Amino acid sequence: MTTQDMTEAETTAKNLAVLEKNLAHVEALTQRLIAALAKGRAVPQALQGPSHDLYAKAAGAYWAEMINNPAKLIEHQLSFWSKSVTHFVEAQALLAKGHIAAPEDRTPDDRRFSHPLWKTNPYFNFVKQQYMINAAAITTAIEDVDTLDAAEKKRLRYFGQQIVDLFSPTNFLATNPEALSLAVETDGESLIRGLENMVRDLEDNDGDLIVTLADKNAFTVGQNLATTPGKVVCRNHLFELIQYTPTTASVHAVPLLIFPPWINRFYILDLKPENSMIRWIVAQGYTLFVVSWVNPDASYAGTTMTNYVQDGFLRAIQTVKDICGVSQVNAVGYCIAGTTLSLTLALLAQRGDTSVKSATLFTALTDFSDRGEVGVFLEEDFVGGIERETSETGILDKYYMSRTFSFLRSNDLIYGPAIRSYMMGKAPPAFDLLFWNGDATNLPGRMAQQYLRGLCQRDEFAQGGYDVAGATVHLSQVDVPVCAIACETDHIAAWKSSFRGVQKMGSGDKTFILSGSGHIAGIVNPPAKKKYGHWTNPDMTATPDDWKAQATPHDGSWWPLWDGWLAPRSGRQVAARTPGTDTYPVLCDAPGTYVIGA
Repeated sequence: MTTQDMTEAETTAKNLAVLEKNLAHVEALTQRLIAALAKGRAVPQALQGPSHDLYAKAAGAYWAEMINNPAKLIEHQLSFWSKSVTHFVEAQALLAKGHIAAPEDRTPDDRRFSHPLWKTNPYFNFVKQQYMINAAAITTAIEDVDTLDAAEKKRLRYFGQQIVDLFSPTNFLATNPEALSLAVETDGESLIRGLENMVRDLEDNDGDLIVTLADKNAFTVGQNLATTPGKVVCRNHLFELIQYTPTTASVHAVPLLIFPPWINRFYILDLKPENSMIRWIVAQGYTLFVVSWVNPDASYAGTTMTNYVQDGFLRAIQTVKDICGVSQVNAVGYCIAGTTLSLTLALLAQRGDTSVKSATLFTALTDFSDRGEVGVFLEEDFVGGIERETSETGILDKYYMSRTFSFLRSNDLIYGPAIRSYMMGKAPPAFDLLFWNGDATNLPGRMAQQYLRGLCQRDEFAQGGYDVAGATVHLSQVDVPVCAIACETDHIAAWKSSFRGVQKMGSGDKTFILSGSGHIAGIVNPPAKKKYGHWTNPDMTATPDDWKAQATPHDGSWWPLWDGWLAPRSGRQVAARTPGTDTYPVLCDAPGTYVIGA
């Protein structure tokens, strides 16, 4: 036997040993996979997608249109057949000439297909082009359904696109050249790591397949996230109140109180020091208080919007007044907390209570006549399913909330991360924002029902009035100075709807700022980053489109502009306040205990 034969034999033996080891590993992972899947929850049909009525109605409308106008059907089919056949013929012609190359690619750029093989390899390019042709045909068919009402058409368009995105060739191993190339390069090790990642996610989530978006070991709340110094000075069954340690010798007399959404953790405003809004606000010379909401369990089943207003908002406002010895506070409400702050302001106005001097709203909806992208999940099939689920369990589980918001950006928050983790075996990134995104909370069942029915579906706050805390409150009763910040590409709180809500408020002092980017990045945009931009326009009588067309653009963050608005409404300078008082002693260090709860 020659040296070369011996070397080849040793290599073969090593390869076989690696293969045997990998097969044993796969077998063990498969057993864990089966065990984990057996624990998965049974998701109610109503919460898995729109009712079959939508698709049945769309199919009926499409075929009725085609019967009445057969030329349109012929036009659709001929266009699709022509593009598909032309694509096939071009590929075949190149092969017949001995050219192992992709045909001309006329499809639009799409970052899902950024790997070079999508353009250079004839097989993958053929698959990609045919998918794009198919997707365009489906989109055209949906757009040509003219007999559905606007809400049904919007839902059909959205869920049709979800199906199109689901069947992208990038989502399947056999048609993903990047994943296949990596599998070859690593002798299949990437696929084994991917299976390990999938099993880990299933085991960590009791059988529910939730893609880990960020490295869970890279961050610890209170150690490298939510580290701005402060103290918890009040706690009840709904919230902990954090008073932050001043970093300036003097502060504005009027304290600032922030109500974050209780759909997520408050530390979105206090990630790392360089992008912490809380740290920045303290540095501008404000006495800052932030509410940290409890993560409710089934024992909170009967908790209502009235409880959040009375035991949450009103209690926190009074506590801040007592601690600082003042008669007024400035308040901030983010997302659902901005909606509820507006309810509270209307209630205070009815009572003649002037405890809130000014209000700032971050991406908050108060007029739900147009619910934006998230509105596709607010029709009766979904809301009825949520109502049944919460009546049975007592809570709207964080699983459903995260799932819903992820599907609004499915390519970025579901398919893309799944491809990287499960097909390519890559570890999730150490990304603070995505870590926070995965740290979701539950909602009390009764409160969720009231919010979805009374506010989102019936738009009672902007229409006839919304019943809360023994009163019927209306948007027009909000009469304090208001500064509202909305985000241009917000998929949760559409900026035009936010604008229309501010228009209907009764305040004579209104400022509206439109930030670039979306629901989170548009708000958490520190000045030092010099990212995005924002628009202003004092004319609050215009339509949203006219307001934007006539608005003045500004570079970078809106935070300094807001500080310029808030400071004159925050009173004179006084000596900086140390957290806590004799009446409200320090309970523990920030970020507190509720934010670390399950």
